[in-house]
Amino acid sequence: MTYLFPNPAVSPAKAAFLVNAARKKGPYPEAFKATLSHAGYVRAAKVISSWPGYAPTPLASLSTLAERLGVAAVHYKDEGGRFGLGSFKALGGAYAVFRLLAAELRRRDGSVDEAALAAGRLKEAARTVTVCCATDGNHGRSVAWGARMFGARAVIFLHASVSEGRAEAIRRYGAEVVRTSGNYDDSVREADRIAAANGWFVVSDTSYPGYTDVPRDVMQGYAVMVAEALGALDAPPSHVFIQGGVGGLAAAIIAHLWEAYGADMPAIVVVEPDKAACLYESARAGKPTAVAGDLDTVMAGMACGEPSLIAWPLLASGASAFMTIADQAALATMQLLASGAAGATIVGGESGVAGLAGLIAAAGQPDWRQALGLDSASRVLLFGSEGDTDPDLYARIVGRTGDAVRAGA
Repeated sequence: MTYLFPNPAVSPAKAAFLVNAARKKGPYPEAFKATLSHAGYVRAAKVISSWPGYAPTPLASLSTLAERLGVAAVHYKDEGGRFGLGSFKALGGAYAVFRLLAAELRRRDGSVDEAALAAGRLKEAARTVTVCCATDGNHGRSVAWGARMFGARAVIFLHASVSEGRAEAIRRYGAEVVRTSGNYDDSVREADRIAAANGWFVVSDTSYPGYTDVPRDVMQGYAVMVAEALGALDAPPSHVFIQGGVGGLAAAIIAHLWEAYGADMPAIVVVEPDKAACLYESARAGKPTAVAGDLDTVMAGMACGEPSLIAWPLLASGASAFMTIADQAALATMQLLASGAAGATIVGGESGVAGLAGLIAAAGQPDWRQALGLDSASRVLLFGSEGDTDPDLYARIVGRTGDAVRAGA
Protein backbone atom coordinates (compact mmCIF):
# COMPACT_ATOMS: atom_id res chain seq x y z
CA MET A 1 0.00 0.00 0.00
CA THR A 2 0.98 3.63 -0.43
CA TYR A 3 1.80 5.17 2.93
CA LEU A 4 -1.06 7.27 4.24
CA PHE A 5 0.97 10.40 4.91
CA PRO A 6 3.17 11.72 2.09
CA ASN A 7 5.32 13.78 4.50
CA PRO A 8 8.66 11.93 4.95
CA ALA A 9 8.75 13.13 8.58
CA VAL A 10 5.93 10.72 9.44
CA SER A 11 6.90 7.77 7.26
CA PRO A 12 7.45 4.27 8.71
CA ALA A 13 11.18 4.93 8.39
CA LYS A 14 10.82 7.32 11.34
CA ALA A 15 9.32 4.53 13.50
CA ALA A 16 10.94 1.54 15.17
CA PHE A 17 9.46 -1.93 15.62
CA LEU A 18 10.44 -4.83 17.88
CA VAL A 19 8.73 -8.22 18.05
CA ASN A 20 8.49 -9.42 21.65
CA ALA A 21 10.27 -12.76 21.66
CA ALA A 22 9.39 -13.24 25.35
CA ARG A 23 5.63 -13.24 24.79
CA LYS A 24 3.87 -16.12 26.52
CA LYS A 25 0.83 -17.86 25.04
CA GLY A 26 -1.92 -19.83 26.73
CA PRO A 27 -4.32 -18.92 29.56
CA TYR A 28 -3.89 -15.82 31.72
CA PRO A 29 -1.28 -16.72 34.37
CA GLU A 30 -2.66 -17.10 37.89
CA ALA A 31 0.30 -15.13 39.25
CA PHE A 32 -0.85 -11.99 37.41
CA LYS A 33 -4.30 -12.08 39.04
CA ALA A 34 -2.79 -10.60 42.19
CA THR A 35 -2.14 -7.47 40.10
CA LEU A 36 -5.12 -7.31 37.72
CA SER A 37 -8.09 -9.63 37.42
CA HIS A 38 -11.68 -9.90 36.24
CA ALA A 39 -12.79 -9.93 39.88
CA GLY A 40 -10.98 -6.65 40.39
CA TYR A 41 -12.67 -5.23 37.30
CA VAL A 42 -16.11 -6.18 38.65
CA ARG A 43 -15.41 -4.33 41.90
CA ALA A 44 -14.16 -1.26 40.04
CA ALA A 45 -17.07 -1.24 37.58
CA LYS A 46 -19.62 -1.35 40.41
CA VAL A 47 -18.13 1.77 41.99
CA ILE A 48 -17.34 3.74 38.84
CA SER A 49 -20.73 3.13 37.23
CA SER A 50 -22.39 4.63 40.33
CA TRP A 51 -20.74 8.04 39.89
CA PRO A 52 -22.81 10.93 38.51
CA GLY A 53 -22.32 11.32 34.78
CA TYR A 54 -21.15 7.77 34.12
CA ALA A 55 -21.86 6.53 30.61
CA PRO A 56 -19.87 4.31 28.23
CA THR A 57 -17.78 6.38 25.83
CA PRO A 58 -18.40 5.98 22.08
CA LEU A 59 -16.70 3.42 19.87
CA ALA A 60 -16.23 4.92 16.40
CA SER A 61 -15.74 2.92 13.21
CA LEU A 62 -12.90 4.26 11.05
CA SER A 63 -14.15 2.41 8.01
CA THR A 64 -12.49 4.59 5.38
CA LEU A 65 -9.13 4.24 7.09
CA ALA A 66 -9.58 0.47 7.44
CA GLU A 67 -10.04 0.15 3.70
CA ARG A 68 -7.01 2.33 3.05
CA LEU A 69 -4.87 0.26 5.43
CA GLY A 70 -6.03 -3.05 3.99
CA VAL A 71 -7.72 -4.41 7.13
CA ALA A 72 -11.31 -5.50 7.82
CA ALA A 73 -12.13 -2.96 10.55
CA VAL A 74 -10.63 -0.22 12.71
CA HIS A 75 -12.52 0.83 15.84
CA TYR A 76 -11.51 3.81 17.97
CA LYS A 77 -12.71 4.08 21.59
CA ASP A 78 -13.02 7.85 22.11
CA GLU A 79 -12.29 8.72 25.75
CA GLY A 80 -12.44 12.50 25.19
CA GLY A 81 -15.79 12.81 26.94
CA ARG A 82 -15.12 10.64 29.99
CA PHE A 83 -16.77 12.31 33.01
CA GLY A 84 -16.01 15.70 31.46
CA LEU A 85 -12.30 15.28 32.28
CA GLY A 86 -11.19 14.67 28.71
CA SER A 87 -9.39 11.35 29.15
CA PHE A 88 -9.50 7.73 30.29
CA LYS A 89 -7.53 8.74 33.39
CA ALA A 90 -10.84 9.64 35.04
CA LEU A 91 -11.37 5.90 35.49
CA GLY A 92 -8.09 5.22 37.29
CA GLY A 93 -7.02 8.09 39.51
CA ALA A 94 -10.45 8.79 40.99
CA TYR A 95 -11.09 5.08 41.64
CA ALA A 96 -7.74 4.79 43.41
CA VAL A 97 -8.62 7.82 45.56
CA PHE A 98 -11.88 6.09 46.48
CA ARG A 99 -10.09 2.85 47.40
CA LEU A 100 -7.45 4.68 49.42
CA LEU A 101 -10.02 6.72 51.35
CA ALA A 102 -12.10 3.62 52.07
CA ALA A 103 -9.06 1.84 53.47
CA GLU A 104 -7.95 4.82 55.56
CA LEU A 105 -11.42 5.51 57.00
CA ARG A 106 -11.83 1.82 57.77
CA ARG A 107 -8.45 1.85 59.56
CA ARG A 108 -9.50 4.85 61.64
CA ASP A 109 -13.07 3.88 62.44
CA GLY A 110 -13.13 0.11 62.11
CA SER A 111 -15.65 0.18 59.25
CA VAL A 112 -16.78 2.39 56.36
CA ASP A 113 -19.95 2.69 54.32
CA GLU A 114 -18.42 2.46 50.83
CA ALA A 115 -21.68 3.33 49.09
CA ALA A 116 -21.91 6.53 51.14
CA LEU A 117 -18.27 7.34 50.37
CA ALA A 118 -18.79 6.77 46.63
CA ALA A 119 -21.85 9.05 46.74
CA GLY A 120 -19.88 11.84 48.46
CA ARG A 121 -21.72 11.59 51.76
CA LEU A 122 -18.58 11.11 53.91
CA LYS A 123 -16.85 14.37 53.02
CA GLU A 124 -16.57 15.48 56.63
CA ALA A 125 -14.52 12.39 57.47
CA ALA A 126 -12.52 12.52 54.23
CA ARG A 127 -11.50 16.16 54.51
CA THR A 128 -8.71 15.29 56.98
CA VAL A 129 -6.99 13.17 54.30
CA THR A 130 -4.60 14.72 51.75
CA VAL A 131 -3.88 12.85 48.53
CA CYS A 132 -1.16 13.82 46.10
CA CYS A 133 0.50 12.68 42.89
CA ALA A 134 2.89 13.66 40.15
CA THR A 135 1.42 14.02 36.68
CA ASP A 136 1.84 15.09 33.08
CA GLY A 137 -1.70 16.45 33.35
CA ASN A 138 -4.49 13.90 32.91
CA HIS A 139 -3.83 11.66 35.92
CA GLY A 140 -3.54 14.69 38.20
CA ARG A 141 -6.85 15.99 36.93
CA SER A 142 -8.48 12.65 37.76
CA VAL A 143 -7.00 12.57 41.26
CA ALA A 144 -8.10 16.17 41.89
CA TRP A 145 -11.60 15.40 40.60
CA GLY A 146 -11.88 12.29 42.74
CA ALA A 147 -10.63 14.11 45.83
CA ARG A 148 -13.25 16.82 45.34
CA MET A 149 -16.01 14.26 44.74
CA PHE A 150 -15.24 12.38 47.96
CA GLY A 151 -14.14 15.35 50.10
CA ALA A 152 -10.35 14.93 50.42
CA ARG A 153 -7.66 17.56 49.88
CA ALA A 154 -5.42 17.18 46.80
CA VAL A 155 -1.91 18.43 46.03
CA ILE A 156 -0.68 17.80 42.48
CA PHE A 157 2.98 17.98 41.43
CA LEU A 158 3.78 19.13 37.88
CA HIS A 159 7.23 19.11 36.30
CA ALA A 160 8.57 22.06 34.38
CA SER A 161 7.37 21.18 30.87
CA VAL A 162 3.69 20.62 31.75
CA SER A 163 1.70 23.44 30.19
CA GLU A 164 -0.02 26.09 32.29
CA GLY A 165 -3.26 25.14 30.56
CA ARG A 166 -3.04 21.67 32.05
CA ALA A 167 -2.14 23.15 35.44
CA GLU A 168 -5.16 25.43 35.40
CA ALA A 169 -7.44 22.53 34.47
CA ILE A 170 -6.28 20.77 37.65
CA ARG A 171 -6.76 23.86 39.81
CA ARG A 172 -10.38 24.06 38.65
CA TYR A 173 -11.08 20.94 40.70
CA GLY A 174 -9.83 22.62 43.88
CA ALA A 175 -6.38 21.07 44.01
CA GLU A 176 -3.16 22.83 44.95
CA VAL A 177 -0.56 22.68 42.16
CA VAL A 178 3.15 22.47 43.03
CA ARG A 179 5.73 22.97 40.29
CA THR A 180 8.92 20.87 40.35
CA SER A 181 12.16 20.93 38.40
CA GLY A 182 13.30 18.16 36.07
CA ASN A 183 11.13 15.66 34.21
CA TYR A 184 8.14 13.50 35.11
CA ASP A 185 10.20 10.89 36.94
CA ASP A 186 11.80 13.63 39.05
CA SER A 187 8.33 14.91 39.99
CA VAL A 188 7.30 11.38 41.04
CA ARG A 189 10.23 11.26 43.46
CA GLU A 190 9.48 14.75 44.77
CA ALA A 191 5.82 13.93 45.39
CA ASP A 192 6.86 10.81 47.29
CA ARG A 193 9.35 12.77 49.41
CA ILE A 194 6.94 15.58 50.32
CA ALA A 195 4.11 13.14 51.04
CA ALA A 196 6.28 11.16 53.44
CA ALA A 197 7.27 14.34 55.27
CA ASN A 198 3.68 15.53 55.64
CA GLY A 199 1.72 12.34 56.19
CA TRP A 200 -0.03 12.59 52.81
CA PHE A 201 -1.12 9.69 50.63
CA VAL A 202 0.40 9.26 47.18
CA VAL A 203 -2.02 8.22 44.42
CA SER A 204 0.40 7.48 41.59
CA ASP A 205 -0.25 5.83 38.25
CA THR A 206 3.23 4.34 38.28
CA SER A 207 4.75 1.88 40.75
CA TYR A 208 8.23 1.59 42.19
CA PRO A 209 9.95 -0.42 44.95
CA GLY A 210 7.87 -0.20 48.11
CA TYR A 211 4.87 1.35 46.33
CA THR A 212 2.61 -1.02 44.42
CA ASP A 213 -0.87 -1.24 45.98
CA VAL A 214 -2.41 2.05 44.81
CA PRO A 215 -1.21 1.73 41.18
CA ARG A 216 -3.03 -1.62 41.02
CA ASP A 217 -6.28 0.20 41.74
CA VAL A 218 -5.45 2.86 39.14
CA MET A 219 -4.90 0.19 36.48
CA GLN A 220 -7.93 -1.80 37.55
CA GLY A 221 -10.14 1.23 36.93
CA TYR A 222 -8.94 1.33 33.31
CA ALA A 223 -10.47 -2.12 32.72
CA VAL A 224 -13.92 -0.51 32.68
CA MET A 225 -13.00 1.11 29.36
CA VAL A 226 -11.85 -2.22 27.90
CA ALA A 227 -15.02 -4.02 28.93
CA GLU A 228 -17.14 -1.26 27.39
CA ALA A 229 -15.29 -1.61 24.09
CA LEU A 230 -15.68 -5.39 23.98
CA GLY A 231 -19.37 -5.06 24.70
CA ALA A 232 -19.81 -2.68 21.76
CA LEU A 233 -17.98 -4.83 19.19
CA ASP A 234 -19.70 -7.40 16.98
CA ALA A 235 -16.64 -9.65 17.09
CA PRO A 236 -13.45 -9.77 19.20
CA PRO A 237 -10.51 -7.69 17.97
CA SER A 238 -7.57 -9.42 16.37
CA HIS A 239 -5.15 -6.55 17.10
CA VAL A 240 -4.83 -3.71 19.61
CA PHE A 241 -2.40 -0.83 19.25
CA ILE A 242 -2.07 1.01 22.55
CA GLN A 243 -0.11 3.90 24.06
CA GLY A 244 2.85 3.16 26.34
CA GLY A 245 3.95 5.72 28.97
CA VAL A 246 4.88 3.94 32.22
CA GLY A 247 2.87 0.94 31.01
CA GLY A 248 -0.20 1.05 33.27
CA LEU A 249 -2.78 1.47 30.52
CA ALA A 250 -1.19 -1.16 28.29
CA ALA A 251 -0.94 -3.60 31.21
CA ALA A 252 -4.61 -3.11 32.08
CA ILE A 253 -5.62 -3.82 28.49
CA ILE A 254 -3.37 -6.87 28.23
CA ALA A 255 -4.66 -8.29 31.51
CA HIS A 256 -8.33 -7.85 30.66
CA LEU A 257 -8.02 -9.26 27.13
CA TRP A 258 -5.76 -12.10 28.18
CA GLU A 259 -8.10 -13.23 30.95
CA ALA A 260 -11.11 -12.87 28.63
CA TYR A 261 -9.69 -14.70 25.59
CA GLY A 262 -6.80 -16.81 26.90
CA ALA A 263 -4.66 -18.21 24.11
CA ASP A 264 -6.91 -16.44 21.58
CA MET A 265 -6.14 -12.97 22.95
CA PRO A 266 -5.47 -10.28 20.30
CA ALA A 267 -1.99 -9.27 19.22
CA ILE A 268 -1.19 -6.21 21.32
CA VAL A 269 1.33 -3.60 20.14
CA VAL A 270 2.64 -1.01 22.61
CA VAL A 271 3.42 2.37 21.01
CA GLU A 272 5.62 5.11 22.51
CA PRO A 273 7.24 8.41 21.51
CA ASP A 274 10.77 7.90 20.24
CA LYS A 275 11.90 10.55 22.75
CA ALA A 276 10.51 8.65 25.76
CA ALA A 277 10.64 4.95 24.91
CA CYS A 278 11.33 3.25 28.23
CA LEU A 279 9.12 0.24 27.41
CA TYR A 280 10.70 -0.31 23.99
CA GLU A 281 14.16 -0.12 25.55
CA SER A 282 13.08 -2.45 28.35
CA ALA A 283 11.91 -4.98 25.76
CA ARG A 284 15.25 -4.68 23.97
CA ALA A 285 17.15 -5.21 27.21
CA GLY A 286 14.88 -7.95 28.52
CA LYS A 287 14.40 -6.13 31.83
CA PRO A 288 12.99 -2.82 33.13
CA THR A 289 15.18 -0.06 31.72
CA ALA A 290 15.04 3.68 32.32
CA VAL A 291 15.74 6.28 29.65
CA ALA A 292 17.29 9.60 30.62
CA GLY A 293 16.99 13.15 29.34
CA ASP A 294 14.27 15.77 29.31
CA LEU A 295 11.85 13.39 27.50
CA ASP A 296 10.66 16.36 25.47
CA THR A 297 7.83 14.95 23.35
CA VAL A 298 4.59 16.56 22.25
CA MET A 299 2.91 13.37 23.50
CA ALA A 300 3.10 14.75 27.04
CA GLY A 301 1.08 11.96 28.62
CA MET A 302 3.86 9.54 27.69
CA ALA A 303 6.86 11.68 28.65
CA CYS A 304 7.97 8.95 31.07
CA GLY A 305 11.45 7.53 31.46
CA GLU A 306 10.87 4.61 33.87
CA PRO A 307 8.51 1.62 33.50
CA SER A 308 5.98 0.88 36.21
CA LEU A 309 7.30 -1.93 38.40
CA ILE A 310 4.04 -3.91 38.42
CA ALA A 311 3.01 -3.12 34.85
CA TRP A 312 6.22 -4.32 33.21
CA PRO A 313 5.81 -8.09 33.86
CA LEU A 314 2.41 -8.01 32.12
CA LEU A 315 3.85 -6.19 29.13
CA ALA A 316 6.91 -8.43 28.96
CA SER A 317 4.73 -11.55 28.91
CA GLY A 318 1.66 -10.33 27.02
CA ALA A 319 2.65 -7.75 24.41
CA SER A 320 3.24 -9.00 20.87
CA ALA A 321 5.46 -6.09 19.85
CA PHE A 322 6.76 -2.67 20.86
CA MET A 323 6.96 0.41 18.63
CA THR A 324 8.20 3.97 18.72
CA ILE A 325 6.91 6.85 16.62
CA ALA A 326 8.08 10.42 16.00
CA ASP A 327 6.12 13.42 17.26
CA GLN A 328 5.18 14.34 13.70
CA ALA A 329 3.28 11.07 13.31
CA ALA A 330 1.06 11.97 16.28
CA LEU A 331 0.43 15.48 14.94
CA ALA A 332 -0.51 14.19 11.48
CA THR A 333 -2.84 11.60 13.03
CA MET A 334 -4.61 14.29 15.09
CA GLN A 335 -5.19 16.22 11.87
CA LEU A 336 -6.41 13.10 10.07
CA LEU A 337 -9.03 12.39 12.76
CA ALA A 338 -10.18 16.02 12.83
CA SER A 339 -10.62 16.04 9.05
CA GLY A 340 -13.12 13.18 9.05
CA ALA A 341 -11.16 11.44 6.30
CA ALA A 342 -10.68 8.33 8.43
CA GLY A 343 -14.42 7.66 8.43
CA ALA A 344 -15.39 9.60 11.57
CA THR A 345 -14.60 13.08 12.84
CA ILE A 346 -12.86 12.82 16.21
CA VAL A 347 -11.00 15.19 18.54
CA GLY A 348 -7.92 13.18 19.47
CA GLY A 349 -5.20 14.56 21.72
CA GLU A 350 -1.45 14.26 21.24
CA SER A 351 -1.01 11.18 23.43
CA GLY A 352 -4.41 9.70 22.69
CA VAL A 353 -3.73 9.10 18.99
CA ALA A 354 -0.39 7.31 19.39
CA GLY A 355 -1.87 3.83 18.98
CA LEU A 356 -3.53 4.87 15.73
CA ALA A 357 -0.30 6.46 14.51
CA GLY A 358 1.47 3.20 15.30
CA LEU A 359 -1.10 1.21 13.33
CA ILE A 360 -0.65 3.47 10.31
CA ALA A 361 3.12 3.07 10.48
CA ALA A 362 2.97 -0.71 10.91
CA ALA A 363 0.49 -1.10 8.07
CA GLY A 364 2.94 0.68 5.79
CA GLN A 365 5.74 -1.85 6.36
CA PRO A 366 5.22 -5.27 4.73
CA ASP A 367 7.56 -7.08 7.13
CA TRP A 368 5.87 -5.54 10.20
CA ARG A 369 2.46 -6.53 8.81
CA GLN A 370 3.67 -10.08 8.34
CA ALA A 371 5.17 -10.26 11.83
CA LEU A 372 1.86 -9.15 13.35
CA GLY A 373 -0.43 -11.13 11.04
CA LEU A 374 -2.02 -7.86 9.98
CA ASP A 375 -4.09 -8.60 6.87
CA SER A 376 -7.44 -8.11 5.16
CA ALA A 377 -9.26 -10.05 7.90
CA SER A 378 -7.79 -8.09 10.80
CA ARG A 379 -10.06 -6.21 13.21
CA VAL A 380 -8.10 -3.49 15.00
CA LEU A 381 -9.14 -1.89 18.29
CA LEU A 382 -7.68 1.45 19.38
CA PHE A 383 -8.14 3.42 22.59
CA GLY A 384 -8.21 7.16 21.99
CA SER A 385 -7.11 7.88 25.53
CA GLU A 386 -7.58 11.66 25.49
CA GLY A 387 -9.31 14.48 23.67
CA ASP A 388 -8.20 18.12 23.65
CA THR A 389 -6.97 18.15 27.25
CA ASP A 390 -4.76 21.12 26.32
CA PRO A 391 -7.20 23.12 24.15
CA ASP A 392 -4.72 25.80 23.09
CA LEU A 393 -2.13 23.27 21.97
CA TYR A 394 -4.77 21.24 20.15
CA ALA A 395 -5.93 24.32 18.22
CA ARG A 396 -2.36 25.15 17.20
CA ILE A 397 -1.76 21.62 15.92
CA VAL A 398 -5.04 21.06 14.10
CA GLY A 399 -5.80 24.65 13.03
CA ARG A 400 -9.24 24.59 14.67
CA THR A 401 -10.41 24.31 18.24
CA GLY A 402 -11.75 21.05 19.56
CA ASP A 403 -15.19 22.62 19.88
CA ALA A 404 -15.10 23.64 16.21
CA VAL A 405 -14.14 20.11 15.17
CA ARG A 406 -16.92 18.60 17.27
CA ALA A 407 -19.45 21.10 15.90
CA GLY A 408 -18.58 20.12 12.36
CA ALA A 409 -18.68 16.38 12.98
